[in-house]
Amino acid sequence: MIHLIEQIINGLQLGFVYALIALGYTMVYGIIRLINFAHGDVFMIGAFVGYFGFAVWGLPWPVAILVSMAVCALVGMAIERLAYRPLRKKGAPNIAALITAIGVSLFIEYFTSLKFVFGPNYRVVERPFADKLFHLGPINISSVQLLVMGVVLVLVAGLQFIVYRTKVGKAMRAVSHDRDAARLMGIDVDRVISYTFAIGSALAAAAGVLFALAYPQISPFMGIMPGLKAFTAAVLGGIGSIPGALLGAVLMGQAETLTAAYITTDFRDAIAFGILILVLMVRPAGLLGKAGPEKV
Repeated sequence: MIHLIEQIINGLQLGFVYALIALGYTMVYGIIRLINFAHGDVFMIGAFVGYFGFAVWGLPWPVAILVSMAVCALVGMAIERLAYRPLRKKGAPNIAALITAIGVSLFIEYFTSLKFVFGPNYRVVERPFADKLFHLGPINISSVQLLVMGVVLVLVAGLQFIVYRTKVGKAMRAVSHDRDAARLMGIDVDRVISYTFAIGSALAAAAGVLFALAYPQISPFMGIMPGLKAFTAAVLGGIGSIPGALLGAVLMGQAETLTAAYITTDFRDAIAFGILILVLMVRPAGLLGKAGPEKV
C-alpha cells in the first residue's frame, strides 16, 4: 500500500508537468483551432534556458524559471507572428497551418542541435539544491516532488486568475467563443492570439525547467515525447478545456507511472495511449469536452 501511494505521488509529479504543457495546447486550440506541434520544442527551449540560468549564469532557480518563462513567451509570440499569422491573414486551410507547425517543430529541433546553439548531446542537469526526503509517516516525499507540484499549482491558479479576472482573459474568452463578433466589438484579435501564445509558451517553459530538475537530463529532442503526451492529455480531457487538460494530464501521468511500476516499462506508453483510444470511443469530445456541430 505504501509503495502504491508513493507511485501515485510520482504520477502526480509527472502529470503536473504534462499539465503545464497541455494547457498551452488547449489554449491555442481554443482560440484559433490550431494544434501547435512546435509547443513541445518551446518546452525544450525552456528547459535549456532554465539550465543555463542556474547552472551557467548562477541565477537562483526561481529567477531562472522566470527568465525561462519570459524568453519562451517571446519565442511563442515570434512563432505566432512569423509562422501562423501570415497563413491566417491569407485564409489558408487548416492543413497548411498544421504542416507549418510540424515544420517549425523540426526547424527548432535541428537548429538548436547545432554546436553553436545547444549542441546535439545530452546534458546532465546538476540541481541547484539538495534533494531532501520528507517523511509523512511511512511515506517518503522528495523536495523536488513538492517543488514541482507547488509551482504547478501556483501557475495554474495564476492562469485561472488571468482567464477569469482580467481584461485580457475576458478578451481571450470572447475570441474563443466568436472571433468575428469579438473583432466587431473592438477587440484586437491578433493581439489576443499573440498573448495566448505567450502565456502558453511561458507555462511550457516552466514545465521544461521543472522537468529538468525532476528528471535531470536534457537534449534538443527532449520535447518530442512529453509534447506528444501532453497533447494526448489535452485531447483526453477535452481539447479546448482548461480543466480537461489538467484532468487528462494527471490521468496520463498516473497511467504511465503505475504501468511502469506494476506491469513493465515497455508498455507504459502503449497503455497511456490506449486509454486515450478507449475514452474517445465512448466520449469523442474527451472527458470534459463539449461536443458541438462542426462547420463545413
